Amino acid sequence: MMATTQQVALIVGASRGIGRQVAIDLSKNGYTVVVAAKTVSDASKANPWPPNPNSQQSTISTVVREIEELGGRAAAIQVDTRDFTSVTNMVNQTVSLFGRIDVLVYNSGAIWWASVANTPMKRFQLMQRVNPEGLYGTIHAALPVFERQGWQARIIVVSPPIYSRFFRGKTAYAMGKVGMSILTKGMAVDFEREGKTGMAITSIWPAAAIESAATQNPQTDRRELRKALIQKTIYSDAILAMIRAPVDQVNGQLELDEDFLRKTGVTDFSKYSLVPGSEPRRIMPAELPDLTVAEQDDEGRRMDSAKLKKGSKI
Repeated sequence: MMATTQQVALIVGASRGIGRQVAIDLSKNGYTVVVAAKTVSDASKANPWPPNPNSQQSTISTVVREIEELGGRAAAIQVDTRDFTSVTNMVNQTVSLFGRIDVLVYNSGAIWWASVANTPMKRFQLMQRVNPEGLYGTIHAALPVFERQGWQARIIVVSPPIYSRFFRGKTAYAMGKVGMSILTKGMAVDFEREGKTGMAITSIWPAAAIESAATQNPQTDRRELRKALIQKTIYSDAILAMIRAPVDQVNGQLELDEDFLRKTGVTDFSKYSLVPGSEPRRIMPAELPDLTVAEQDDEGRRMDSAKLKKGSKI
């Protein structure tokens, strides 16, 4: 084990784009960072250097090299989030290297925006395995670690608020992403009911589009993008603010990056524009639905399948 006095952040899906920048920015803010994703390479042979952060040349190996050249501390762990054994190995390796996990960011994602008729079954299955199943497996594998360290940690999930317009034209993708948001809501309730007052899970989603591998296409107007690279990136700033916020302010919340930063007092968002002087179009509703109901506290008779199974002779 490498001794460290820094807090440890495990970033899943950090080989390029937004995940890469979050890893770099958390390192700049004093975290030891574990950079996890599928793609690895020989970073010493990367040419050009640094590689295009939105290209296949950017890997967990090159991200670690970038962090180390900036004076930070990082390690690369290869993971296939579709494989629970691989996910468990990632968590175990992180603890073996650094002893703990203080922040877990799940940024891995598979994307396909099309109608149901134009979404092949294999594409649907890929999205469900990488998005909700990968998230569930990662959190499940990390829970024993959180328990050993006294239930003191933060979980950040890249998933959206729940609202009807999100389902249009991308139903298969929305099924998985909304499932991730439901996990955020449900896990938060578990933490509260079980008295885990040092734990918080929060979802984050962009209010305006952010430059990433998904926006590298001719259909994208760069004036409508916020930057994910270099200085002052809105996603990293919002995640850092979430990690630092009191548990009761963020646990179970489905937040938009811009709106959350406004709550912390940020008013100038021009610094985040990819094209200087542009005002990226907001892609999210100004107001989102309240998911609670009048009978919120009336659950009837609760059932615990885990307890039922323990008492069963089957």
